[in-house]
Amino acid sequence: MKEKKQRHLSKAEQKRLAAFEANAEQLKAQGYVRHDLTIGLVKANIIAFLVTILLSVIGMGLYYLVHHRLDMSGFNGLTFFIVFFVLIVVHELIHGFTWSRFTPNHFKDISFGFMINSLTPYCTCRAPLKKGPYILGTAMPLIILGILPMIIGILAGNMSFLLMGILQSASAIGDVMIIQKVLAFKSSATDIVYMDHPTEAGLVIFERN
Repeated sequence: MKEKKQRHLSKAEQKRLAAFEANAEQLKAQGYVRHDLTIGLVKANIIAFLVTILLSVIGMGLYYLVHHRLDMSGFNGLTFFIVFFVLIVVHELIHGFTWSRFTPNHFKDISFGFMINSLTPYCTCRAPLKKGPYILGTAMPLIILGILPMIIGILAGNMSFLLMGILQSASAIGDVMIIQKVLAFKSSATDIVYMDHPTEAGLVIFERN
């Protein structure tokens, strides 16, 4: 089987990865078993494109049912896309802020970075988390930037909010895929630790009985 090509890591990422692997070795020595639950960004981007189409059809359909028209008045394309790219950064800040509420050192346990090869900003939490807080922090950008603007856009008749919600929801597909992996992971272990992967999209689960 052909090995996955390792992307080039920045010095900060290399340092973070080394610290993570050292912690992983300590957990292994304590009897924990490691499970890597990462996702492929190429696959996530393809799914995000398909989800954008699906949400556009559903969102526009609901908008039309409520208002009997599709109103693009007041829509400014340049402003819209500036806000969109700003919210990509806000997306990662929401991850970090939510996770930091459940870590010992709060925001000091959060790191941010940018994957040059995929033009993808990311946020990672260095501290271990329980299942609930991990899922909550992963889902919050989708809820705040995606689902809520879509609902507001449909009910208030604001096309800009609707379209932004659609695009931000599609941008969170990677998060949805990660949550799906967490929920699909079945374990009878009594001690489970959830740790965000330091350099890849996804997480690592450590478990022991």
